[in-house]
Amino acid sequence: MAIRVNPKFIDVLDRFGAEDVQLCYQCGDCSTICPHADDVYKFPRKSMRLLQMGLSQKIETTLEPWLCYYCGQCSEQCPREADPGETMMSLRRWLISRYDFTGIARQFFKSRLIEVLAVLIIALLTGIFLLYYGFSGGSIHIYDGEGAFLSSTFIHKFNLTVGAILAVFLVINAIRMWYLVMIKGTQFAVPWWLYLKELYQLPWHFFTQKRYSECEKKREHPFFMPWFIHLGLMLGYVTMLVLVMVFIEQLQSGPEIKWSVHIFGYLATIGLITGTIYFIRNRLKKNYVQYKKSHSTDWVFVILLFIIVLTGIAQHVFHRTGLFEWANITYVIHLMCVVPWLLRVPFSKWAHLIYRPLAMYLAAIRRAALALQEVVLDSYPVFIK
Repeated sequence: MAIRVNPKFIDVLDRFGAEDVQLCYQCGDCSTICPHADDVYKFPRKSMRLLQMGLSQKIETTLEPWLCYYCGQCSEQCPREADPGETMMSLRRWLISRYDFTGIARQFFKSRLIEVLAVLIIALLTGIFLLYYGFSGGSIHIYDGEGAFLSSTFIHKFNLTVGAILAVFLVINAIRMWYLVMIKGTQFAVPWWLYLKELYQLPWHFFTQKRYSECEKKREHPFFMPWFIHLGLMLGYVTMLVLVMVFIEQLQSGPEIKWSVHIFGYLATIGLITGTIYFIRNRLKKNYVQYKKSHSTDWVFVILLFIIVLTGIAQHVFHRTGLFEWANITYVIHLMCVVPWLLRVPFSKWAHLIYRPLAMYLAAIRRAALALQEVVLDSYPVFIK
């Protein structure tokens, strides 16, 4: 099947953040310095070449952009300042828009105004709904229990509803990613049992981000701080998500503190506040190559998360000190930030949380399938006339 060339693909990627692709003259230094590039997955050079050739249909079936964690070594090494690391980041944004069946991600990445307006509208609707519910059935002077403004039972159902909507989008988009990579983009047989054999890759890469920790291998640094901060931010978010989805009644009871539950909330908060401050500081100072160029979606992501953390801390303090009116008001503001932040996950950078582990899983399956193909070919005798 012929693959069509899209001569305007470079211009399209410019809207997603790739600005210097045409400077690349394929010297290969980027792939040489990358600690993760190998004979099977040759990046960033391969991706840069496909982009220059306008092979958008080919790129949408590849995993290479997801195997890059943007440590910045390739951009520092590039003699032409083509910034391959930022190009890989731009390709990930573009791929998110390709996996998204709604077209929302494409609009968010291409227009800062559309994304900000969407966040504001969802936040406003959330606030109106919560205030209507609170004043119609409860008292703003009561935080939880009978007559509460926003009872833990109601919040539990509310959280599950938002979580279900989020899960539907993520699952559909993940299936679309699998189809593009494993069905449309794989030209060799993949035995079904490899999906089971490599299944451990999903939780392993999700909870450890191990590949990111190896980005400093070729610099021989004993420790890679960006990985540690990134891991803390991710685990903090996942922990807090589990707490509010499953243990909201214990979290919201009080004002006494239930350490068996709240200790995990405190640890998650430390991870979230440390991570957001770290990323905001680096994006402002631009002291590392991977932070010199910030897409608008990056700023919406980190600023909204920072507000969520601050309002969550304030709401907790007000509740524990008996200022229930302020706790309820702050809780509404907190949820006005949480809901749009969660609902934009499938259409934003935070979708990396799902696509990255899935990419590692699919890459391991394809690598194993290729190895089987080579074993089969080597088993045939060679006849020389």
